[in-house]
Amino acid sequence: LFHWLTAAAVLTLLATGLLPLVGIKFDWVPVHWITGVVLLVLVLFHLVRSVIWQKLRCMWAPGPRGRKYGKYSPAQKLMHLAMTIVILTVVATGVVMMAKVDTPFWERNPYLLSAETWGYVYVLHGAASLLTVTLVMIHIYFGLIPENRMYLRSMLKGWVTREEIAVRHEWCGNR
Repeated sequence: LFHWLTAAAVLTLLATGLLPLVGIKFDWVPVHWITGVVLLVLVLFHLVRSVIWQKLRCMWAPGPRGRKYGKYSPAQKLMHLAMTIVILTVVATGVVMMAKVDTPFWERNPYLLSAETWGYVYVLHGAASLLTVTLVMIHIYFGLIPENRMYLRSMLKGWVTREEIAVRHEWCGNR
């Protein structure tokens, strides 16, 4: 559920942020900032869940040489690290950019930062957004190749057999 909610939020943000740039006109700002807040809540939930209930070493530990890797392969760990950096950059700059949007909670303040600083915020936000497009494409590609069908099924149905995991992974934790 978390994976699909996050995917829906990221794809909605990419669509509302990039479609106006290619000439598709619609009132995208409210949908964009509300979805951005949803993504922020999901990121905070994932952070708390990862630190408190999951074993971080399963995600970040490189694994011993010559042995099967833990719960995640080195490629999966690198993908997660890249997505973490990119999404945190997009979320952080998006939160700052919300100062320029009127919401029911505050009035816009475009003078919060200097023009030069706003430029850096926009460049970081845009670059991280384009990197997100690239990472989403890579993520979908690797989810569709035949040797990863167990991962695709786990995303769609929420389960992988212990036998499938045992072929590629050493069990890490109690999940």
